Amino acid sequence: MLIVMPLDQKDGKLTNIDKAKTWAMYALEEGKIQEVEYFDDWREIEEFFDCVVVADRGDYIWPFLEESIPVLEAPTQREIDDVIEAFLFKELYEVKN
Repeated sequence: MLIVMPLDQKDGKLTNIDKAKTWAMYALEEGKIQEVEYFDDWREIEEFFDCVVVADRGDYIWPFLEESIPVLEAPTQREIDDVIEAFLFKELYEVKN
């Protein structure tokens, strides 16, 4: 499973899309991060990813919704481990248009 998130820096915290310094793509397998790749912009990602996690549902998420990419909101989690844990336990909120 591939999850994409906007970060404030490499190995940083989840941040709002307009404040993102980098985008991280996390490959999850058996509930653990297996690989992380960083990109300057999410449009550079050539692989199909399963969802994008945002810090705030008020972020500009229309490009993802237009491409039918599920968007999840992490309302309180900012540390990557916390976001991944919340994802695994289905504690993130799906953002609908």
